[in-house]
Amino acid sequence: MLLSLEGVALREIVLTKEYTTFGRRPYSDVVIDNLAVSGEHAAVRRVGNDMVVEDLNSTNGTFVNGRPTRRQVLRSGDVVEIGRYQLHFEAAAPGTTMEPSEPAPAEDFSYSSIPPFSHSEMAPTFFPETAMAGDVPPALSGSIRVLSGAAAGKSVDLVKVVTTIGKAGVGVASITRRQHGFSLAHVEGAAVPTVNGTLVGNAPVMLRHGDTVELAGIRMQFVQGTA
Repeated sequence: MLLSLEGVALREIVLTKEYTTFGRRPYSDVVIDNLAVSGEHAAVRRVGNDMVVEDLNSTNGTFVNGRPTRRQVLRSGDVVEIGRYQLHFEAAAPGTTMEPSEPAPAEDFSYSSIPPFSHSEMAPTFFPETAMAGDVPPALSGSIRVLSGAAAGKSVDLVKVVTTIGKAGVGVASITRRQHGFSLAHVEGAAVPTVNGTLVGNAPVMLRHGDTVELAGIRMQFVQGTA
């Protein structure tokens, strides 16, 4: 996997372990020191001849080719996104032990027998470049407009990588600014956000211009435009 930030290559990661963990915590195999990355964010595990990426219940989600995923087999050319960082996956050359198997039909492929990921006991590989690399502003801009409550009419520009909304102890959500758009995720609390009346589940939801977000009794509207 080639680790990059906004198209700038940082380091190559060779997946030689049975599983490799990615996150902000120092015990991760690949440490990415960025607030948009969860302490235990994602992992890649070898399953037979395949490499499988799995989201580890991260706050902002794991994306493959721009789509949120919980668990997915990787194919050559896939791009895994963790926070603002991209991991470009390439399978080993044919004839090596790393060669991926042919994709199984969707209806026949099951992960029910795969045990959960656990932390590696080996020393982590820390890439200082990821800690020092600055965030490059995305090409998109966005804001949240409050539609109800005491703050009705107020607008908050989404200029940070991660913006949190809601009420502590009641319900908190995060909006992550990504290269291709904005995603909303439930962070904590009994109050779960909705987008256009639909509850946000465990996976982040990509926001579209004009979407109505409701959290802890407050209605908001997402507005997106080009920077």
